This record gives sequence, structure tokens and C-alpha cells, in this order.
Amino acid sequence: MSINEKDIESLVKAVLEELSGSTVKSFAGSKSNMAKAAVLTGLKKIEVKEFPIPQIKDDEILVKVEGCGVCGTDVHEWKGDPFGLIPVVLGHEGTGEIIALGKNVTQDTVGNPVKVGDKIVTSVSVCGKCNMCLHHPDKPNLCENQGVYGLIPDSEEYHLNGWFATHLVIRKGSTFYKVSDMSLEQRMLIELAAVAVHAVERAKTTGILNFNSKALVQGCGPVGQMVVAVLKTLGVRHIIAIDGDNQRLAMTRKLGALDTINFKEINTLDDRIAFVKDKTAGLGVDFAFQCTGVPAASSEIWKYIRRGGGLCEVGFFVDNGDSKINPHYDICNKEITVVGSWVYSPKEYPVTIAFMKRAKEIGLPLEELITHRYGLYELNEAMETNIALKGIKVAYVNKEI
Repeated sequence: MSINEKDIESLVKAVLEELSGSTVKSFAGSKSNMAKAAVLTGLKKIEVKEFPIPQIKDDEILVKVEGCGVCGTDVHEWKGDPFGLIPVVLGHEGTGEIIALGKNVTQDTVGNPVKVGDKIVTSVSVCGKCNMCLHHPDKPNLCENQGVYGLIPDSEEYHLNGWFATHLVIRKGSTFYKVSDMSLEQRMLIELAAVAVHAVERAKTTGILNFNSKALVQGCGPVGQMVVAVLKTLGVRHIIAIDGDNQRLAMTRKLGALDTINFKEINTLDDRIAFVKDKTAGLGVDFAFQCTGVPAASSEIWKYIRRGGGLCEVGFFVDNGDSKINPHYDICNKEITVVGSWVYSPKEYPVTIAFMKRAKEIGLPLEELITHRYGLYELNEAMETNIALKGIKVAYVNKEI
């Protein structure tokens, strides 16, 4: 009996499946059994390194990365390592294709069946043991030991911990969602959209935000753009956007902003306040979202809000310094209701995915937010592009396999 090369490959695959209990997809099309990862090894220094593609365990998933958004958090870590993670593979806005499944993995976090070939995204994972998890399980986003791929330091056992790589190993206890019916561009925007969805959900708890509300979004980077899109999708008709870049303001109009302010053109606070009041019957907006992370902007936004209005602070994901307000005029005299917004919870991912699909149905061009795409060896340049505020959303796209 003669056995050809194809027969040998099939036999080897069958033996591996039997030994590991895993569903294994052939790595045909990969250039080797090595993965590549963009490792942050020092400040402003990303180096591409190779690691063996591991044999996954029974509760793990091996993903071939297709793409990942570049987040401001990635840039902060690249510039200054504020979280003390170096060495680390960054990238937490990623998506890819399942190429191997441990035998115990049969469905995603919400019960959808999964198989090799499915496209997925990951969300945050919680420990279930810290004081916040034990005493406030309704706030999983505030877990003291929250985990997210792309912010996990390198270790001897696990190197493929972030989406800035060719492969990612998803471990036991992780949250992940099947999104095979969505484009790569849509999938790379899901994590960003979850931040905006959570912020708007926090705003809704005040009881102020509704169809008739006049809302203001300050800062039209990726987060601000998504907040505009979420508000529009929910039916908020009058949205005012503030930024200093006309390209970004033009995009907000595509996503639903009715009025825009370029603070470089309307360059005094009094004039900007007058503009907002002119659009709001002399009162100011009902609700505002601060998305810049700039202390001076955070001091200013209170002035645009009417008495009895509300504010959601979204922009400060890292410590960018203090801002100055007048508690009498900005809070007490106006009876402003203020909420903070911190990332999102796993339970908000299905809501976010539904938002993405609905936004597409009503014609919001979310995919146009991605203006720059870089390969694995170009991620230092991607960080510089993000810092320079070029375009809107920067993304890594896997060109290696």
C-alpha cells in the first residue's frame, strides 16, 4: 500500500487530535510553525519576535490574528509604561479566526456554538474574588484584577498575550464572542464601540438623556466619534460636536452630529458658549460627554451644560493631570448630575455588537473611522501616527499570514 504526503498529513492530524483532545486545523498557509509578536521591550521600542505556536490546552483557543485597533492606552503604554507591563505584547481591540479549539471549548460567552474557522473578539475577564467582585458583582468593569489581552505581561508559559501578533492564545476563563457575520473593519471597532456604549448607558442612568435631548460631545477622536454614533443610533436628534480638526468634525456629521464647533476657529470660550446657547434656546445642552482626556477641556465642558443637566466623563483612562472647576457655578448652582465611565463589562458586548449592526442598517459609515492601517513591523510608526492625531482611527492589519 502506498501512502502519499496528503495521507501522512491526515494521519498526523488525527494522532494530534487524539493525544490533545483538541480540534486542530492544519497550519497550511502559515510560513512556519512560529508565531510573530510585536513586543514592547522598552519605551517607544516595539520589536518583532518569534515564538513557537503552542499546542493549546483543553480549555484554550488558538486564534490567527486578522487585525486590531490601536488605542490611546497602547500609546500611553508605549510612551511611558504607566502600568509597568514591559515586556508586553500590546493590542486589545483585536479580532481573528479560530484555528484550534481545546476539547472543552464548544461555545462562546453567550452560548453561541463555535468551531474552527469562526471569527471572534475578546472582552475583559474578571477575577470573581476581589472585594469589588464579591460585594458589587453588578459592576464587573470595576474588578480590581480585571484582565484584558494586550495588557498582560510576557511570561515563560505565555508569550502570545496581545493582538499585536500573528497569533493569540485565549486562556480558560476568558470572555469571547463569535462575530463571523461582520467585516474585519467592523470587528476591529467593537472594543472601541463598547467604551462608547458603556458611557451612554451610564448617561442614561441619570434619567436626563432621551430622544428630545440636546447632547454635546467634546473631543472627536475615536471614542468621541463612537459616542456620537451611539447617540444617533439611539435616536438622539440634536448632537453638537467640538474638536479642533475639521476632518474629524466632518466625520461626526456623517455619524449624526447636527452642529459642530472647531475650537481653533471659534477660539474663545465665551464665543463657544454663545454658539451652544444659540442652538439650545439660550439654555445650554441637556447632556455632555467629555472625551478628550485634556484637563483644560475637562474644565471647560461644564460651561456648556444647562441647569439640571448632566455630564459623563469618558476621557481620562490614564492620569493626565488635574482640572479646575468652580463647584458653585459648575455643579451646585446648576444641579449638574455627573457620572464617570470606566471601560465596559463583558455583558455589554452583545449590546455593542447589536449597536454595530443597527448602525450599519441606518447607514452610519463606522468603517470609515479606520483611516490608517499598518503591518506588524510598522507598529512604532503606527504609534507615532496616533500621537500626531493624523486621520481618525489607526489599526494594525496582519499581513504576515
